[in-house]
Amino acid sequence: MRTAPSNPSLTPFTPGIVMEFLLLAAIWGASFMFMRQAALEFGPLPTAAVRVTVAALCLLPLMMARGQWPALKQHWRPVFVCGLLNSALPFACFSFALLHISTGLSAILNATVPLFGALVAWAWLKEPPGRSRMIGLMIGFGGVAMLAWDKASFQPVASGVASGWAVLACLLATFSYAVAASYTRKFLTGVPALTSATGSQIGAALGLALPALWYSPAVMPSAKAWGAMLALGALCTGVAYVLYFRLIEHLGPARALTVTFTIPVFALLYGATLLGEAVTPWMLLCGGIVICGTTLATGLVKLRV
Repeated sequence: MRTAPSNPSLTPFTPGIVMEFLLLAAIWGASFMFMRQAALEFGPLPTAAVRVTVAALCLLPLMMARGQWPALKQHWRPVFVCGLLNSALPFACFSFALLHISTGLSAILNATVPLFGALVAWAWLKEPPGRSRMIGLMIGFGGVAMLAWDKASFQPVASGVASGWAVLACLLATFSYAVAASYTRKFLTGVPALTSATGSQIGAALGLALPALWYSPAVMPSAKAWGAMLALGALCTGVAYVLYFRLIEHLGPARALTVTFTIPVFALLYGATLLGEAVTPWMLLCGGIVICGTTLATGLVKLRV
């Protein structure tokens, strides 16, 4: 879950803002495809480690140019912990899951981040949801249950890990994003967004370094896998963070968060056209239910109840 402070002076959805919004959704939608391509040869832990390392190398010069190095030195401990929660664990979980389930399914499950976010904020920050948001939580998690019931199986399979474990890995990743969001609000309020983003990638890279070395691939990955990895780190993490900060600056966190709802559209499109993945009506129905529930749970839409 990505968070940053809002700007009280918000702008409407101008054509330029809409283009940046769609570009960010397209980039993050592609991240599932790149993760799968990289993880097939690197393995889940090295994929996550190289991704955050590349992202840190992309963001560090920008942070230094903006004179934010002192802020990182002052807040490095909570920033690094946030990196473990917001990048290291979820990236590793998704990289594992994408070896066993489709990119489209993973992206739909990723849309549950705001649902878990509302629950964590309720339990940790004592922010109980109103009746409308509570209905949204029930609808959203109902959609997840429908999707998991149809797709998740824990029966042993000859070709690899049962899909149920992959679904659980995705949900663990989204829960970790949600915990990171509340952690950020509690311990990193006032820290510049770019400082948090850069420091969190550095912290995630340090946290994943030893596990990634332990599980490093026995054979050098191909040029295709390296290309996917560079796109994942530089484009889907480094460039995407910059775009997301711009949207938050212009639209505020609540409206910028709606990009989460458009990511599955692009992920399903990429998976179907480039990877030959099947997109079933049941997936689309369950995904729609999850997104409807999420819009209520986040307060973007309110029921008169």
